[in-house]
Amino acid sequence: MTSIFETLSRLGVAGEDSCEVYARGTRDRDDVIVYRDSRSGVIYIDGFYGGDDVYEEGRYRDINLAETGSRDYEISRDADRRVNACLPFVCGRNLVDFGCGDGAFLRKVQHRTASCSGVELQRDYVEALNREGIVCHTSLGALQDDAIDTVVSFHVLEHLPDPLAVLAEFRRVLKPGGTAILEVPHAGDILLKELQCDAFKTFTLWSQHLVLHTRDSLRRMLAAAGFGNIVVEGVQRYPLSNHLTWLSEGRPGGHKSELAALDSPDLRGAYEAALNRIDATDTLVAFACNPT
Repeated sequence: MTSIFETLSRLGVAGEDSCEVYARGTRDRDDVIVYRDSRSGVIYIDGFYGGDDVYEEGRYRDINLAETGSRDYEISRDADRRVNACLPFVCGRNLVDFGCGDGAFLRKVQHRTASCSGVELQRDYVEALNREGIVCHTSLGALQDDAIDTVVSFHVLEHLPDPLAVLAEFRRVLKPGGTAILEVPHAGDILLKELQCDAFKTFTLWSQHLVLHTRDSLRRMLAAAGFGNIVVEGVQRYPLSNHLTWLSEGRPGGHKSELAALDSPDLRGAYEAALNRIDATDTLVAFACNPT
């Protein structure tokens, strides 16, 4: 299996001479070393993968929920934001959501698409979606060549030990001119890079996140997989109230506290725009075209 370092090295965003230890351990394992490339800023874990069984069984989601307390946030605000961002690529299109989880996004768009399906490893999610009438597969291998107009994948690419192989599968199932939309966590998150919040760093480094991308590394990965017309945008998932709580109390959840009263739509938009100006959002979203 190709290692993350080998992949990043091939892309020109990681090297032996620029590799530095970023953390000795993650929030869930003390035997996993996290590295950072001093030139590119990419953060990665090399030589470790928990295995597909972890994702098929799905208990990690419950553990992660207990630690982050963010599930209702993801179901509501994240799904709505993603629908709004992806709508031009969804309406009347054949869509697949790779790593669809419990299907929150698919439920919101299914009546706008020509067809929609999911790909997911977690067995109970696959069974539940199929019972509900939303087709869900366990791999992209179930899809025919050139069958899909749009592939979306939200916070999945960073879990994959061989992302280029999966991106090649995206291209196989996409029609010529089709679109891939990928959302990943950002190595340039202001709490990590600019503010160097140790509590947030300890919390956010997770053994299942094998790479935190920069705009450049994400763009290079998509280009290496053969995609074109690549646009990478910054998105801020968590608002100012969350950041203030991290800085003042060293914990998540400010967006669910009394401080959430700060998070008016105007302030959220202005804060996201300000973070984008310095490339310090917590999330990156890439739009890429499968060449004709």
